[in-house]
Amino acid sequence: MAMSHRIEPQARKLTGEDVKAILKAELKRRGLTYGDLVERLAERGIVESEVNLRNKISRGAFTAAFFVQCLLAIGCEQVSIQNPNK
Repeated sequence: MAMSHRIEPQARKLTGEDVKAILKAELKRRGLTYGDLVERLAERGIVESEVNLRNKISRGAFTAAFFVQCLLAIGCEQVSIQNPNK
C-alpha cells in the first residue's frame, strides 16, 4: 500500500518539508527509527551517523538520490503523491 502525501494548493511547489514528511511517514509506518535507517543504509554501503542523518532529515536537505536510497533501504518501493485538487 502506497503512502499518500497531499501537496496543497495545486500551484505549490514540492519542498524539502514535503519530502521530509514523506520519509518520516514511511519510517513511522514501518515502525523504524533513525538508528534502523542508519543500519539499513550501511548495508547498502551508505555510511551516515545517526546524528548526521537526523540533522539531514530535519533540515530536509538531501538529494533525490539519497531520498530514494532511504526509501529502498526501508523496503518502500512505491510512494503515492496525490494532488487534492484533482
